[in-house]
Amino acid sequence: MSINVNSIKDRIGIDLGSSIPIEDGLVYASKAGFRFVDIRIGDVKNKFESFDKSRVFKIRNLLESKDLIMGLHTLSAVNMAEFAPYLSEAVDSYIKSYIDIAKLIDANWVEVHAGFHFTGDYERRKNAGLERLKRMGDYAAKQGVKLLLENMNPEPINAEVHYLACDVEETKFYFDNLPHENIGWSYTVNHAHIIPVGIEGFYNAFGSKRLAEVRLADNKGDKEEHLQPGQGNIDFNKMFQMIENDGFKGHYMLAFGNHDDMRVGRDFLIDQLINM
Repeated sequence: MSINVNSIKDRIGIDLGSSIPIEDGLVYASKAGFRFVDIRIGDVKNKFESFDKSRVFKIRNLLESKDLIMGLHTLSAVNMAEFAPYLSEAVDSYIKSYIDIAKLIDANWVEVHAGFHFTGDYERRKNAGLERLKRMGDYAAKQGVKLLLENMNPEPINAEVHYLACDVEETKFYFDNLPHENIGWSYTVNHAHIIPVGIEGFYNAFGSKRLAEVRLADNKGDKEEHLQPGQGNIDFNKMFQMIENDGFKGHYMLAFGNHDDMRVGRDFLIDQLINM
């Protein structure tokens, strides 16, 4: 089955990270021809307390006038699997702040993670993260905000700290126990490329049922890297064919290099598809 290249180009977004005020990021995205935008708040230029009525109005007006769709991306260094007193409550407050601000500025999703463990506390951390995702899923549903859970990258086997939800078994544990319709899947293909089942095997384990976003960067399959497409060995054309032909209608999100790198990377991907 042939795929609609123009549709894919329109659906490829840009992850602006935390280095730019939201307003400037939206202007950049619009000028560069992106419609979907991901951004991290809570940092210097987008502090939680900066979202007063005036700023919220400006952001919502930019989204509407430039026909942009935006999501928020939480910091993976904040451990969703935290259970220590005080810290656990702080993680809840952090995620709730994201959800509250997403509602205010009309963001379409909040991306979250399953957390990380320290080898010896694996089961306790895994279950703590699941319970938090359930609580945050309930809270998000009441606010009308959708959460997306990202599959993470594996660390070296002898590392002390490991992300959770980085292989099929772990990711399945969360999705099997998260009944909320408002918790979707953000599929990071470059993370799946590092593990034995690969991009296709990871996708086949879950399919398109929960899939809301596909995150794109290249790597060589041996370690966590976010390279520009063409600098690694991911077969993006094969990936697009697999996902598009399975009926995916959501968006893709570039996450590598700087903003201009991602603009160039999008055009590279589209050129590759056109010349298949």
